[in-house]
Amino acid sequence: MRALTPNAVHGMLRDGEELAILDVREELTFSQGHLLWARSAPLSRLELIVPRLVPRRTTRIILCDDGDDLAMAAGVTLGRFGYRNLHVLSGGVAAWAAAGCELFSGVNVPSKAFGEFIEHRNATPSIAAEELDHMLRDGTDLVVLDARPFDEYSRVSIPTAINVPGAELVLRVRDAVPSPDTTIVVNCAGRTRSIIGAQSLINAGVPNRVVALRNGTMGWSLAGRRCESGKERRAPRLTPNGLAWAKSAAKHVAQRFGVTRIDRATLERWRDDATRTLHLFDVRDPAEYAAGHVPGASSVPGGQLVQATDQYVGTLGARIVLADDAEVRAVMTASWLRQMGWKDVFVLAERGDEAGWPAAEVLGGERHPELGIGCAEAASLLARGEATVVDLSLSRTYLKAHVPGAWFAIRSRLDKTLANVPVRGTLILTSEDGVLAGLAAPQARALVPDVRVLAGGNVAWQVAGHPLTGDDPRMADEPVDVWLKPYERTGDTIAAMAEYLSWETDLLWRIERDGTTNFTVG
Repeated sequence: MRALTPNAVHGMLRDGEELAILDVREELTFSQGHLLWARSAPLSRLELIVPRLVPRRTTRIILCDDGDDLAMAAGVTLGRFGYRNLHVLSGGVAAWAAAGCELFSGVNVPSKAFGEFIEHRNATPSIAAEELDHMLRDGTDLVVLDARPFDEYSRVSIPTAINVPGAELVLRVRDAVPSPDTTIVVNCAGRTRSIIGAQSLINAGVPNRVVALRNGTMGWSLAGRRCESGKERRAPRLTPNGLAWAKSAAKHVAQRFGVTRIDRATLERWRDDATRTLHLFDVRDPAEYAAGHVPGASSVPGGQLVQATDQYVGTLGARIVLADDAEVRAVMTASWLRQMGWKDVFVLAERGDEAGWPAAEVLGGERHPELGIGCAEAASLLARGEATVVDLSLSRTYLKAHVPGAWFAIRSRLDKTLANVPVRGTLILTSEDGVLAGLAAPQARALVPDVRVLAGGNVAWQVAGHPLTGDDPRMADEPVDVWLKPYERTGDTIAAMAEYLSWETDLLWRIERDGTTNFTVG
């Protein structure tokens, strides 16, 4: 691997060639300071993450760490699976900061900063929680549209809000809000999806007054208002008239932002192009994806793709194809990605006939099946006190539900963990679905003589009728593997929300100082 100076990395960011910057520290550590265009790809889960983020093996990759050996270890792993164009940021992120370059805290930073840029440049109208509360109490003719995925909406929502995930807004607005005299308020948890959702409707030419709810459900809570939970209000079924209006609106948006459509033959030609990275996303509702999609497409609802592009696209300069048989969601998503600086974004107006949810690609696949142990045998060993379980699931998942008595550990630090865990009898490794546990087996076998892998992981354990629990957590390592949203944290969540919203609004001047974005408006 070739070591690069910060100046050399800046040069690569400007040369127009494909480039992936992967930060291999754990996510919480990553969130405390990272390069703007870095993707979080922790060494502990590298084989699960990289095939999705960087599918082309000859892509230029820069690996970042804290100046320790994590990047080198990641390079060895990637090299073993055919990645050859590997580099490391010399001195890690500290060297980047020492060179006077900007470091960013948080996650999904490019998308969050883009939302702030769009609000600033378009003067996207918004209202405060207090004003919305007054309007609701006063009987104002308005509809609140929640632009988040349904699970987020169901957890906590604004009173009266209807769930219409971001990319669905233009498609369903005429059926959800038939009168042009009705004020439309778009909200999310914080700011980005509220801003992008409201501006989507404005760009599409909706005749209604459209505003974003400033600071979303967090702003609502900070204003002392009570959120609802468990609600199931959704947009009405799409009608022919609603679809016709949305398609007409999307046509104008496509023309304005230079969104191009392609056919299946072009897609197949690009699949065969070994010189370019191709990401194919189905931006429809996940239920539509499961019913039938273009083979090889990943399900990423359009609103989420814009809100967290760094979680799905690891290669800067890649080709992106958005599949949507109705076109509207793909066009709206593409219009935002193009403004974000992604030049090669295209729409494929097809549904496809591949049903279900394909298994995610894993570098190396599931290893050492001979070490697998069934749930019944594992339960028997545990009942006799002849086994110790170490769970490599994400800490947020482990804390919600784990095999009773299991220890939490992070795979990349397993050697230190096992030195502190009193292993009794057989060491049984598990994880969410068992795949990560299988990948960790060789490392564990070098430390402990008798190692098995729970076949199918915690999912199989529960399906087999064995209990999972959130009680008695045994933390053999610190939970540095995940960045928690403000409302997921323990302690003063109100203060955490206020701090988070301040972080979002500060991003605008910070990206200006960084100087590497290519954000535009139409």
